[in-house]
Amino acid sequence: MTTLFISDLHLTPERPDITRAFQQFMTGKALEADTLYILGDFFEVWIGDDDDAPYVLNIIKWLREYSDSGHQLFFMCGNRDFLIGDNFAKAAGATLLSDPTVIDLYGIPTVLMHGDSLCTQDLEYMAFRQMSRAPAWQTELLAKPLAERRAIAQHLRQQSKSMSSMKAEDIMDVTPEEVVNTMNQLGATRMIHGHTHRPNVHPLQLGDTQGERMVLGDWGEKLWWIEATADSAPTLRQELI
Repeated sequence: MTTLFISDLHLTPERPDITRAFQQFMTGKALEADTLYILGDFFEVWIGDDDDAPYVLNIIKWLREYSDSGHQLFFMCGNRDFLIGDNFAKAAGATLLSDPTVIDLYGIPTVLMHGDSLCTQDLEYMAFRQMSRAPAWQTELLAKPLAERRAIAQHLRQQSKSMSSMKAEDIMDVTPEEVVNTMNQLGATRMIHGHTHRPNVHPLQLGDTQGERMVLGDWGEKLWWIEATADSAPTLRQELI
């Protein structure tokens, strides 16, 4: 059995190279596995499950073809696509996961996260995260016409890029103490997440137990995925787009 993990594709019509890479991944590497986990920021932006853009519908079709072929598909929202809901999951044939979620990955308790909630030093973002996850805020936004939501999303993207360029690098990375606290609270010895765009494998000391944090990379210039089997430990892999 083989399990794959990906995140931070940031799919958008503006990057057809990444879109092609994802399609090839889904009809190649992903079909060789039994299960695929997508851990957030799958889309560059998500304005609601009622989005009828042809680009979006095509991506959903690829996901549905994958799940209909007998593969398990799990999806976790990120900070770019946190409005994804049950209708998207139903259309794609995916199971939505809460953030965080703990799974048994071939005998090892593993916590899956997008990763943004670990960046507690970025106080400005954490305040926005709390506001944007509130049901009332989301209901009000989703009640707006699609065209207005697209304009709002474009404004937020530009604002996010501008703000990120002015922040110190360490502020936008995870807080080490938050990582350890989260793993200890959830009883996990391995963590897999994305968000930071800093692919790596970090050994961790969890009291008397040795653990690890595996960070997926974004698909800007390379495809990044983690591959795990029943016979081998998870491995971080990459290919040029």
